[in-house]
Amino acid sequence: MTNTVKRSRPAPFALPAANAVSNEAALPGWPMLSRESGDSLVEQIVRGIRSRIDDKLLRTGARMPSIRQFADAHEVSRFTVVEAYDRLVAQGFLESRRGSGFYVKERSPMAGAYGGDIARVAAQDEPQGGLDVVWLVRNMFRQMPSHKMPGGGLLPPDWLDGELISNALRAISRDNPSLLLGYGTPQGFLPLRQQLQLKLAELEIAAAPEQIVLTTGVTQALDTVARHFLRPGDVIFVDDPAWFLMFGSFAALGAKVVGIPRLADGPDIARLAELAALHKPKLYVINSVLHNPTSTSMSAAKAFQVLRIAEEHDFVIVEDDIYCDMHPGSAVQPATRIAALDQLHRVIYLGGFSKTLSANLRVGFIATSAELARHLADRKMLSTLTTGEIGERVAYKVLSEGHYRKHTERLRSRLNGARDKVMRQLEKLGVDVGDPTPCGMFLWVDARCDTNVLTEKAMEEGFLLAPGSLFSPSQLPSTRMRINVASMADPGIWRFLEQELDKRG
Repeated sequence: MTNTVKRSRPAPFALPAANAVSNEAALPGWPMLSRESGDSLVEQIVRGIRSRIDDKLLRTGARMPSIRQFADAHEVSRFTVVEAYDRLVAQGFLESRRGSGFYVKERSPMAGAYGGDIARVAAQDEPQGGLDVVWLVRNMFRQMPSHKMPGGGLLPPDWLDGELISNALRAISRDNPSLLLGYGTPQGFLPLRQQLQLKLAELEIAAAPEQIVLTTGVTQALDTVARHFLRPGDVIFVDDPAWFLMFGSFAALGAKVVGIPRLADGPDIARLAELAALHKPKLYVINSVLHNPTSTSMSAAKAFQVLRIAEEHDFVIVEDDIYCDMHPGSAVQPATRIAALDQLHRVIYLGGFSKTLSANLRVGFIATSAELARHLADRKMLSTLTTGEIGERVAYKVLSEGHYRKHTERLRSRLNGARDKVMRQLEKLGVDVGDPTPCGMFLWVDARCDTNVLTEKAMEEGFLLAPGSLFSPSQLPSTRMRINVASMADPGIWRFLEQELDKRG
């Protein structure tokens, strides 16, 4: 599925030398300051400079623009710049030299970036070859405006309905505030599990409340399942391409991660059978519906075949259905879930609401057999005690009062309009959009150039792309990239793509 290009060293950043003196009034790749943003101008300046220092776009010893230069270039008051620089001095990013100006300060490795992440500092010192992917993954979670993140995995905030969450929060705080002050239960808030029983029944998956364990998002659900099943040296299958954060998480447990090529209608069955016979995996993590990053869905025939191979080689299927509610349903588009065929005997089903309600709500769930659910709840309790019942109560309120269904219908309609427009514009730029499914938030496109290099150039302009190398366990350079159709409204990203793709020849 992933097109690869010849491995080469990524193009170096256009960085100043360590002892360079910069007199530029506008910093490299500096985004426009927004007076409509929820953040103050001071906060925007501080965040922008910190991120550039952290990403080595501003090196130790580099001279900052003078207060007057910065203020004039960005049309802000000098008092605003003074306050921003003073904060950066206090936080250890800059130093003030009397009569000379402000300079990027050398920082102790123990201080880390953004508050003591020593592992991150160590990663920055790794040899070239592993550094590029680490850098790209790190930047996927930078606090950037959504319109600057066409490679991001979330819908923009203005697409979501904050009133749903704020109204639910007010309601549960009025009902019985004391309920919000203690621990929840290890398996999760019972009314929400009962509500999820109804939701899963609509997908033809039978799961009683005792078969459901609530988690802090699908990320914790995956981690909990992996820790239960995997031992060092075990093999786990993932799609290739697939959600990139799994690779490092599973490898940290000592597991060997093996990619199964993903085709338009599901995994390559012949390759799956061959690799299953060779490796005897413990788990296979798969998106059946709206696969990340391709937004394709598995055919019924493929779902049957995957289940048959799992039974033959005795491995467990972990079905991640985080994008479930972005699919219009089988009446409109075919969507077969392996859990519906298996009824949670060999399949563990995962879901959540970070994509459709709020990533900050962190409410996910595991549906499995009643016996395994008890074991997973115990494991969750030993690592994190309970999950946050406030978020679980909010999710229950939103789901049970009927607002959620209408909300997701609006999201799907808006995604459809955005997808068609983005596809047409990409095709005009000579990008191959393939034959995408008419639902979901992602396009998996072929830019016909090394998208690692394209991503580095985009970061210099203040935009975040998602190159194909991120999504493969091999992490080889790729001509593919994932496009979030909801985050392509900024004219600047289109100007950048047109300029860079014109250079392909």
